[in-house]
Amino acid sequence: MELVSTSTKLGQQIKSGQETELAIGLVKSTFSLELAKALSLIRVESPIAVETNTGINDDLSGVEHPVAFPIRGIENTTGEVVHSLAKWKRIRLQQLDLPVGCGIITDMRALRPDEVLSPIHSIYVDQWDWEQVISDKQRSLNYLVKVVRLIYGAMLSAECEICKAYPCVTPFLPKEITPIHAQELLDMYPNLTPKERENRITEQLGAVFIIGIGSNLSNGEPHDGRAPDYDDWSSVNSMGYNGLNGDILIWNPVLRSALELSSMGIRVNDTVLRHQLGVCDCLSREALYYHSMLLSGKLPLTIGGGIGQSRLCMLLLQKQHIGEVQAGIWSNQVRMGLLAKGIHLI
Repeated sequence: MELVSTSTKLGQQIKSGQETELAIGLVKSTFSLELAKALSLIRVESPIAVETNTGINDDLSGVEHPVAFPIRGIENTTGEVVHSLAKWKRIRLQQLDLPVGCGIITDMRALRPDEVLSPIHSIYVDQWDWEQVISDKQRSLNYLVKVVRLIYGAMLSAECEICKAYPCVTPFLPKEITPIHAQELLDMYPNLTPKERENRITEQLGAVFIIGIGSNLSNGEPHDGRAPDYDDWSSVNSMGYNGLNGDILIWNPVLRSALELSSMGIRVNDTVLRHQLGVCDCLSREALYYHSMLLSGKLPLTIGGGIGQSRLCMLLLQKQHIGEVQAGIWSNQVRMGLLAKGIHLI
């Protein structure tokens, strides 16, 4: 496997706050335009909160608690800040009645207060949430990987524009992204943890798409958790393994670790939804608004995901902390400790 070369200049380029803000805007505008063009997406408005007990909010791994609040103007109604828009987007596509091959993109803003804070995690989540209508024949691993490569192509375009605007920035992304199944990773590194496997393969290849997030592997454990009601992680794909979903990871040469930029996949159909709800002992969700719409055939077949905006900016601008490209909440201890190292958090 070819090792990705890095430069001693990495992480030492864009220093001033003004330059950083301008560079953030360039990354976001370039990537979003390239992605929308590649996947035929139109920009739409999206909610910051949804009604509780509709099944629309993203349950993530099932243990996170959304920020909830009563709505004074609607009796006996509670809202909750979104975790992501994984399920909301299918409802919006049904309303817009877009044809196969077209979709939507939106700037998603979320709060995840249960997040463990780190250089790549904050309680504030900003991502491009996108969803595309597909046909039944496109519910395949081949189409999933094709879309992943188009997304990665948009990332390469954003890196190219940053390097043009800021010649001091050293490009480091590999020319291609490599798909690999989580079971293959386990077979290669049986004695490593999932995160250790991710770091090992991403350092070797530079950019990978790990397929099959959510279903149990040969060791009886999933590579990582995934909710049962949006991604299809249980269908057998053309590799003979479970999973029509995955994560995009890029090797971060500044932090010397793998950085997850996107969770995405072919979405569940009615059959897969029932199966995965059963596997996770969540069949009671069938009565919820979103789930009943899907089970009654009212929602289109789709592929979709979220792509971290601040994470992509952090990566391409070669910053050491997500707080350098995102306004967030950090303890004084963290802020002062980083400031002593010359790292200014917004």
